[in-house]
Order: sequence, then C-alpha cells, then structure tokens
Amino acid sequence: MSEVITDSFALVGRQMRHIKRMPEQLIGLTILPVAFVVVFGYLFGSAMKVPGGQSYQEYIMAGIFAQVMLSTISTTAVGVAGDLSNGIVDRFRSLPISRTSVLLGRTMSDATLCTWSCAVMAVVGYGIGWRAHEGVLKTLAAFALLVLMGFTLSWFGALLGLVLRSPETVSAMSSIIVMPLAFLSNAFIPLDGLPYWLRTIAEWNPLSTVVSACRELFGNGTGATSDALPAQYPIPGAILLLGLMLAIFIPLASRAYQKAAAAR
Repeated sequence: MSEVITDSFALVGRQMRHIKRMPEQLIGLTILPVAFVVVFGYLFGSAMKVPGGQSYQEYIMAGIFAQVMLSTISTTAVGVAGDLSNGIVDRFRSLPISRTSVLLGRTMSDATLCTWSCAVMAVVGYGIGWRAHEGVLKTLAAFALLVLMGFTLSWFGALLGLVLRSPETVSAMSSIIVMPLAFLSNAFIPLDGLPYWLRTIAEWNPLSTVVSACRELFGNGTGATSDALPAQYPIPGAILLLGLMLAIFIPLASRAYQKAAAAR
C-alpha cells in the first residue's frame, strides 16, 4: 500500500512539472471559471430572482464551483486517452510501479488543478458579492466536498478515456455527459418554476445534491424548498453518493486500465 501511495505522488509530481513547463495549460483552468462567475453573477444576476430574497450572486457560486468540478471528467478522459495513444502507457508498463498508482496519480493531479480553479473563483466571487456565512470550518468542509466530487468524477473520466481511447471521441462524449448534468440541476436556477416531471429529474440529479450541500455549508440559501429526499438531507446525501460512485468507478477504471495495458 505504501508503494502505491509513493508511486502515485511521484506521478502527481510528473503532472505538476508539465504545468510548470507549459503554464499556458492553466489559462483554461483560470480564465473560463472567472468568465462563468462574471457572466452569471452580473449578466444573469440582474434578471434572475431567487425565492426568499437571496442575492443571485450568492446562490450561483456553489453551482459554478460544482460545474468546474464536472470539467474533470473531460480533462481526465482526454488525458488518459492521450496517454494510451502516445505510448506513455507502454513506458509505465516497463517501470516497477503499481498499475493502480498510474490512475491514482492522474486523478489526484486533475483534482488538484480543479482546486486551483476553485481558489481563483472564490476570490472573484468575493469581489462580486459572494460570502460564506457559516464560519471557516464549514466553508473548508464545502470546498473539501467539492474536491471530493472532482476526484470522484476524475475516476469516471479515467474510465471513459480507457473505454473510448480516442481523444476526439472522448472529448465529444464527455460534453454530451457534462451538459445535461450541469444545466438540468439546481446549479444555476431555482427549480420551483420547472414542470413537475422536469423538476423531479433535476432534484435527483447528483449534481443538485452536491450543490445543495455546499450552499448549506456556505450559508447561502438553497432557494425553493423541496420534498425530495436529496434536497432534505443534502450533506449526508452528497457524501454517501460520492462514496458510492468511488466504490463503483475505481474498480471499473482499474480493470479497464489492466485490459488496455495488456492489449498493447
């Protein structure tokens, strides 16, 4: 176990060195999230009304944080597919390292990069009026939940990259997955104005559960109340959901990596 952890951190260091040599990779992780905060906070904020009189700037931030975490699906999937196509996997096979550490190093590094995006967005969000009202510990707990979400979805991205293998196909497929998850949720709009059938789908969207949990931890209002179970217990629901997803995605991705490596 200690060897897996040591090898994983070594591979995380490899990914971070790539960022140091090509800092332009941080542009997308910095500018796009900031653009989301500004566009949604100012342009949409002037027209959107949140039940309870809460400011839209505070309502939207948890949703934008979660949407950025969704991007780890595409980032990891494209990275893993690229490693399969450019021969990096063959190099890893020749090294005395655990196969599990290869995926763990990739997912940990991608989750770390999303942490950077969250930090930048928090600063910009503060500038447009967002505040966390529940103290330091609960605020840190909310960010820890977001990082856990990014780490979990990174494993799903790894599985997607290993199954599809083509970076072009992976990029298209991840967009098809991310868009409905992001916009068919409570990330950007209160759900009370939706038709019943559509509201029910959005309430049971896993992203909605994580967003509601973060809003509760930040002390930002959750908007309209709902009788759906995930909305009633968002924090334990989010933790349970992410834990279940990890229990599913890690074995599946590890098995897919073994098959992909053996086939080369």
